[in-house]
Order: sequence, then C-alpha cells, then structure tokens
Amino acid sequence: MIAEQEVLQFFREQLSTRVTWRGKRIPIELDTVLQDYTDTDELLDTIEDFGEKFSIDLSMINMPLYYPFETLPLLERWFKADKEALYETRLPLTVRMFAESARAGRWLYD
Repeated sequence: MIAEQEVLQFFREQLSTRVTWRGKRIPIELDTVLQDYTDTDELLDTIEDFGEKFSIDLSMINMPLYYPFETLPLLERWFKADKEALYETRLPLTVRMFAESARAGRWLYD
C-alpha cells in the first residue's frame, strides 16, 4: 500500500521549493494547491513522472477543470475582462488527491 508520506516526498523532490521574500522555504503539504505552488509546465511533467513511478494511468485527469484559463484561445485570454472569476471556477489539485489515487490504483477525481 502506498503511504501519503511517500507521495508527499515524491512531490517535494520533484517540484521546485517556493520561498518567501526573506528566503524562508515553503514546503509542500498534503493540502497544498499545486496550481498555486508551481508553474504549469513543471507540474505537468511531475504528474507524468508520478504516473510512471506509481503505475497509475493519469490520462483521465480532466485538466481544464484545474486550469480553465489555459484552455481558452490566446486572444480570449488576452482580452477576457473577468479573468479572476474564471480562476475562481477551477478545482484545486492537491497532493492528497494524488495520494488517494495512488492507493486506489487509478485517478479518483473528475
């Protein structure tokens, strides 16, 4: 059985650690919202590595639910008047979600 701490350690090793303006490290926790913690490219690479390491098919993740703004055409992203409202509709993507899915052997959300 895969432990939450094993999955948490994986994300801590794979993602760049954020720091405050004073240089204090901000570690990833189980309920950290990953979209706010790291950039999209780094997170997507980490998700792919997670699937390989824990043998889970993550192709079922509906990424537009977690990144609604990224799926809009470029011109609409530039000129969308209410960008904040669109960000508020996104679902949080957390380490805990990946840990629970790893224990189940498949993606449990969406």
